[in-house]
Amino acid sequence: MINITLPDGSVRQFEKGTTAMQVALSISEGLARNVLAAEVNGEVWDASRAIEQDSTVKLLTWNDDKGKSTFWHSSAHLLAEALEALYPGIKFGIGPAIETGFYYDVDFGDREFSSDDFKQIEDKMLELAKQKEVFERRAVSKKEALDYFTEKGDEYKLDLIKDLEDGSITFYSQGNFTDLCRGPHIPNTGFIKAIKLTNVAGAYWRGDESRKQLTRIYGVTFPKASELTDYLKFIEEAKKRDHRKLGKELELFAFSEKVGAGLPLWLPKGTALRQKLQDFLQKAQLKAGYEPVITPHIGNKNLYITSGHYEKYGADAFQPIHTPVEGEEFFLKPMNCPHHCEIYKTKPRSYKDLPVRFAEFGTVYRYEQSGELHGLTRVRGFTQDDAHLFCRPDQVKDEFKKVIDLVLYVFGALGFEDFTAQVSLRDPENRSKYIGSDENWALAESAIIEAAAEKGLNTVVEYGEAAFYGPKLDFMVKDALGRKWQLGTIQVDYNLPERFELEYTGSDNQKHRPVMIHRAPFGSLERFVAVLIEHCGGQFPLWLAPEQFIVLPVSEKYEEYAQNLLDSLNNSDIRGLIDLRDEKVGRKIRDAEVKKLPYMLIVGEKEMESGTISVRKHGSVDLGSMTAEEFRDLLIKEITV
Repeated sequence: MINITLPDGSVRQFEKGTTAMQVALSISEGLARNVLAAEVNGEVWDASRAIEQDSTVKLLTWNDDKGKSTFWHSSAHLLAEALEALYPGIKFGIGPAIETGFYYDVDFGDREFSSDDFKQIEDKMLELAKQKEVFERRAVSKKEALDYFTEKGDEYKLDLIKDLEDGSITFYSQGNFTDLCRGPHIPNTGFIKAIKLTNVAGAYWRGDESRKQLTRIYGVTFPKASELTDYLKFIEEAKKRDHRKLGKELELFAFSEKVGAGLPLWLPKGTALRQKLQDFLQKAQLKAGYEPVITPHIGNKNLYITSGHYEKYGADAFQPIHTPVEGEEFFLKPMNCPHHCEIYKTKPRSYKDLPVRFAEFGTVYRYEQSGELHGLTRVRGFTQDDAHLFCRPDQVKDEFKKVIDLVLYVFGALGFEDFTAQVSLRDPENRSKYIGSDENWALAESAIIEAAAEKGLNTVVEYGEAAFYGPKLDFMVKDALGRKWQLGTIQVDYNLPERFELEYTGSDNQKHRPVMIHRAPFGSLERFVAVLIEHCGGQFPLWLAPEQFIVLPVSEKYEEYAQNLLDSLNNSDIRGLIDLRDEKVGRKIRDAEVKKLPYMLIVGEKEMESGTISVRKHGSVDLGSMTAEEFRDLLIKEITV
């Protein structure tokens, strides 16, 4: 017999070789009907896989993220089975689950393929799903795996197999389809009741632009048809809020092929928005004891060799800039931290001087693959609201807590109330990805965990998500549509001070290493603005709106009165504009609504004679007549709140 410990702490005895599904059946048949997979000792398994020793078991359903991921991974296999039935001889790359469904990379050969083919594939997937095909796991030798896919003629699977170790390879089969896969999978295809293929795109094999471009088919599936209906409504709302669409409509930013892909151009209104965000944070930083600094956009290659960024980011950096001096190379900076380390070293530091806090809105550059670029959320040049704190080891936790307070202040001011703090730690199975000693990593990780606990944050722990130089606390924010975004981040770093030989003189008159804290409440201004646009649907908080009101004269007879009104209000430190187009006032109101201007001030004969304005709020809310002074007070009160 073996002991199975359940999430509530209860322990049950089962025969050796029992499965998670049998555990579920022992609790209730209703639960068993909903089990998709199981977490066994922290690893996700098929619900049908035999458990041979004492284990901790969590049964996973659609309500668990790992259950959803298993469901969508199995759906990717169902997609591949349908494609192979409809397009014999096609070849497959990879087909993982992603946060919003799944995709499969496919080589169609000479066949043409587009979204027009989606309906046929969806119908075939539903046909196969109804057959309740069982997902069967089978361990195979490396030779057997190579022989199978050699005979099938699928070079992409062979490319994957060559990197795998014999004894670690498994196949999964359902119906007439067999795939190279670690798993896990849902019990059978019958769980999949609703299917929607959502997009088709190109993707280079293994992300390498020198290799063949495959067709990437995206999809999403659900265990209930009603959930697909809700999802499609969500997608329509997301399209309305797409920051690329709104950014164009609201004249915030643009891209130019001549400037280069992934390099945004900030238009006047977008620049005003961005500058307000920057001023807001800068004011808070100065109050918290940060000192502004400015560093160059480039640095000598040796700077990034010292920091370790050359080794870790070399593939994602732009190519070296060669100077007339033979052998001299510069790089567009991928991070600001090496420059700040050099600023720290410009003079001797005492323990009494610490903490030192340097802050910079510094633009950095990384050469993202063209297929990964996406509006402002994935660009090649972006500005981080970067700061680096240099402190004594005994100051780390308090400084970390102060940074948490700053992040929470930023989120509160912008209406981001639903978030989780993710404690991102090293991958315990692959420490070669990281630099620094185990001792320093342990100190850094404990400081983050303790600080987050003392601030009462809702935290989750994710292994393998740390930066290469240290663990971090990432703030995962949910927007108005319930989507998760990683925005603010705080990182503890014992390693860069070592690499740059940073020092301070302690109270014992000896030299010591400071600890470095990296932090960016916005993350990057580009990504933050994109998320903010979609979160508020382009209707920014009044204090942040590039233009807070627009004056709409009914005809040219009232333009002088309207202009005097605008000048008076703009002198009161509120921002507005005037619409002098030769259009009817109804058209002007509709255009102002489209541009999501917070307030419309309509002036005609009645308003001019009485010295008032008719005020209309975005969303067709009529606030009636008031004086310019009353309107100014209304705005100032709303901005202050």
